[in-house]
Amino acid sequence: QVQLVASGRGLVQPGGSLRLSCAASGSILRPYPMGWYRQAPGKQRALVGEITSGGLTNYAGSVKGRSTISRNNGKNTVSLQMNSLKPDDTAVYYCYLLVNLTHVYWGQGTQVTVSS
Repeated sequence: QVQLVASGRGLVQPGGSLRLSCAASGSILRPYPMGWYRQAPGKQRALVGEITSGGLTNYAGSVKGRSTISRNNGKNTVSLQMNSLKPDDTAVYYCYLLVNLTHVYWGQGTQVTVSS
């Protein structure tokens, strides 16, 4: 079994920044792809960005250029740094870990609210 615990929820003003972190534990035999999704009220869960075991990243167009995903394979952690936050970034953010391209483990979700 694998568990993911996210941290870094908060209320941020428009234009501000936020860093989310996620730690995975359990039966992790090697580095796996990890990343972040988010779900805004009334919308489906959508990809924010992802990072391969080797550190290659991919971002959704809506956050590209103002977000950075990083990881620490030794600690099984993934982080999401978001800058220039907008009210549209308000959502519950979920980290995930993808095992063998078939099984996804999810974190518990962390609320990010962008509001003045």
